[in-house]
Amino acid sequence: MAANAKKWSEVALGLVTGIGGFLEVGSIATATQAGAEFGLQLAWVTLLGTVALAFLMEMSGRLAAVSKRTYVDLLRERFGIRFFTAPLVVVLLVSLLALAAEIGGVSTALQMATGVSYRWWALPVAFVGWLLLWKGTFTVVEQGTAIFGIVSLAFAVGAWTLHPQWAAVGASLIPSAPTHDAARYWYIAVSIIGASVSPYLFIFYSSGAIEDSWTTEYISVNRLTAVLGNLFGGGLSVAVLICAAMVLAPQHVQVDSFDKVAQTLSTPLGHAGLWLFIATLCITCFGATLEIALSVAYLLAQGFGWSWSENLPPEKDARFSVAYTVIIFVAAMLMVFGLDPLSVTTVTMVATAASLPLTIIPMLVLMNDADVMMAYVNGWASNTVLIVIAIISLVLFVAAVPLQLLGG
Repeated sequence: MAANAKKWSEVALGLVTGIGGFLEVGSIATATQAGAEFGLQLAWVTLLGTVALAFLMEMSGRLAAVSKRTYVDLLRERFGIRFFTAPLVVVLLVSLLALAAEIGGVSTALQMATGVSYRWWALPVAFVGWLLLWKGTFTVVEQGTAIFGIVSLAFAVGAWTLHPQWAAVGASLIPSAPTHDAARYWYIAVSIIGASVSPYLFIFYSSGAIEDSWTTEYISVNRLTAVLGNLFGGGLSVAVLICAAMVLAPQHVQVDSFDKVAQTLSTPLGHAGLWLFIATLCITCFGATLEIALSVAYLLAQGFGWSWSENLPPEKDARFSVAYTVIIFVAAMLMVFGLDPLSVTTVTMVATAASLPLTIIPMLVLMNDADVMMAYVNGWASNTVLIVIAIISLVLFVAAVPLQLLGG
């Protein structure tokens, strides 16, 4: 009885984590750009990315619960070290850029609050993040900042306050062609997918299932947590887009700084909205900073067979701890050197989208391997969705560079 109560309490906590942890610098920036430049038109891409991530996280969680091994571990074993080197290098580079963007997001929020340049905040932010990883446990990283991230519900309040035409919002969830500037439209669409379906998310989720000792008894918990948590979080991304469409699009605002992004909340909610935006940007990006740094350490440790666990003291998994230490401070230095956080974010989201085939296509093989999944292999519905996601990832791979040149 107590075990069942524990499992279902994790579902509730997973929903809270989904609401507070889904938004980060990439989803905020891309949704704002989409709303400012194309109104509600790109909401369907946000929905597509959210659904894709929900399925991928469910599968990576089921994979870990059944096999008692992580996605990265199985990827290396099933495909060999030569193949594994490609996703290892690509995901590592993309994650470094994403981590720099998240540190830049936190630092920009602190700049907006204090007037001190984000470049001065980057290293202190990295240090606090490193200290939490060094001293904390997986539960602290997974749930701590995400619970505080409930402040991001301010976007839902802002969207409601702006009184959009809900019929138009519903219609925007149906795929549509651009009415103008097609290259820019598809460039932002690719960026939204990159922000929604980042490889670090299902690497972190799969590793978390092992950290929390999931078994096949957690299959239902995993499904509800992955699907409902992401759908609630995706709803917040749509709320950001609505706010931008209602506030920035009528004024033809070009979103080239986070000060302009802040108008999406300061306009409907006044001065309080500005501070809610600062808090949302700071907390959600800090949570993503911890998750990405930890995901890189998981990737390296599981790929090379090192001892790993955020629940172990650093001296018990020294190489794992060194990995997140190095990556978080290297990423911070990119901000110290003066790279623009918003520009880094936009480029990183496109690069992330282009990298997806290397991590998604192998999952199709693993999820249908009876030796790994036993009775829990994918059914026809899951395979159909995963094949569609894989095809989309290949299209993104081909289209990413031309769209960066034409629409970036």
